[in-house]
Amino acid sequence: MTTLTSTATAPRRASTKPLGDHSPHVLVVDDDTRIRTLLSSYLSREGYRVTTAASAEAARAKLASIAFDALILDVMMPGESGFDLARDLKKHNDTPIVMLTARTETEDRVLGLEIGADDYLAKPFDPRELLLRLVNVLRRSEGNRGPGADAPRSVRFGPFNFDLERGELHREGELVRITDREREMLTALAAAQGTPVPREALAGGGDQLAADRSVDVQINRLRRKIESDPTNPRWLMTARGQGYRLAIEP
Repeated sequence: MTTLTSTATAPRRASTKPLGDHSPHVLVVDDDTRIRTLLSSYLSREGYRVTTAASAEAARAKLASIAFDALILDVMMPGESGFDLARDLKKHNDTPIVMLTARTETEDRVLGLEIGADDYLAKPFDPRELLLRLVNVLRRSEGNRGPGADAPRSVRFGPFNFDLERGELHREGELVRITDREREMLTALAAAQGTPVPREALAGGGDQLAADRSVDVQINRLRRKIESDPTNPRWLMTARGQGYRLAIEP
């Protein structure tokens, strides 16, 4: 059985949460009872309304009567697979889908994205990473009203300004050239609004050791572009035991 990591009970980050009917409604589809229970509890504490389903068939029944803001969908389920359900759903609407799977092969991840999934996360996972990915796919979806939706469209740190919508970094009005990976990492760090982002969320999957090394290399390169002294960073900080955070200004 695949499980969440133990951080499901980790302290919550500070955020302003919408209440009641203004909260986004998420459908969690997984045949693992423990994962459904833990995700329902965790996401509810983070301000979401959560409905669960143990199979694609059960999910279809709920989708027939409820308009969800996002789906968290397991790939490996008895009967109809998550891939098949996602493929069919994307024919009719653009509801954001984050897929969960114990299958980490690149071809499976590519297949999930090709059929229309908005993001893909391998099990076991840190629920904080799932939350970050959920916030990001909701933000990219039109009409997003989820937690994180009230985050600013741009953030400032020192002489820099990063536009989350355009993915552009400026220093005192001058455009700073960044790579696509640096842009992705800055977007994740800025969306977290000053709270630590786990290495796994910045890595985007793959072999954990190689992913950690890749993140560290990319962080060092990014620091050379935004820090006057990369060995003693002021803006792109290491959060020991947690990952990295961007010291944004209010």
